[in-house]
Amino acid sequence: MTAKAATKPGERPWYAEGLRFGCKQCGRCCGGAPGYVWVDQQEMTEMAIFLGVSRDDFRRRYVRWLWRGLSLREKANYDCILLDSSGRCVAYEVRPLQCRVWPFWPSNLRTQAAWDQACRRCPGMGQGPLYSVEQIEAKRMEMER
Repeated sequence: MTAKAATKPGERPWYAEGLRFGCKQCGRCCGGAPGYVWVDQQEMTEMAIFLGVSRDDFRRRYVRWLWRGLSLREKANYDCILLDSSGRCVAYEVRPLQCRVWPFWPSNLRTQAAWDQACRRCPGMGQGPLYSVEQIEAKRMEMER
């Protein structure tokens, strides 16, 4: 089934009954392909404190300037700079908003087919706690801020 997300006021999205997700902290959503993890000043500060480095040092080592703003750097294999050798995020507890709202990104919620495609690479999707449509929408809206 490839029902589309709600596009009109009052129309229920295809995920109206909720979606399951439980992060396995496997790092599969954090690399292997080129991408961007947008960060703001507050997130950089929180990650720097968590990692025990100055904000300036954090920015020099982990962040790059791009056309849209600041993004975490990537390793040569396109993994996020914050993934350790076992594929775990070294700043998981204070990870950026973009990471915290995964997998409830607008691109994954557009259609059930898009969700199903993301499920093939993320072992936590379709498992774990059930998120209500209201919880999902709140996370999706955070991403669109």
